[in-house]
Amino acid sequence: MYERHILGKEGENYACNYLKGIGYKIIERNFSCKQGEIDIIAKDNEEYAFIEIKTRKNFHYGRPAEAVTDKKQNNIKNATKYYLYLHHLENKYIRFDVIELYKRNNNFYLNHIKQAILY
Repeated sequence: MYERHILGKEGENYACNYLKGIGYKIIERNFSCKQGEIDIIAKDNEEYAFIEIKTRKNFHYGRPAEAVTDKKQNNIKNATKYYLYLHHLENKYIRFDVIELYKRNNNFYLNHIKQAILY
């Protein structure tokens, strides 16, 4: 469990650096509430991106994005609604992205799926 947690944090850090490198502004990381958790909230121009990060070392259990189940998607959507309400952002453009990371030999391979979850 501990090793998986470390891998997840490494993946989140890598994803943040990637997003900053392509011009996103990181607003918040690991937003958590009783409705769920959002790994990264970022701003891409005038659009808010709510981003789920999935990091794996192998594909034994499928691709990383396949772990974003219907239940996980609903939790993300509900946490997003609460975040938007808290920060008075109800009328802003939003989208849900998934960033898949595969780590092999200390190198990360990244796949950024924009609008991976429909709202």
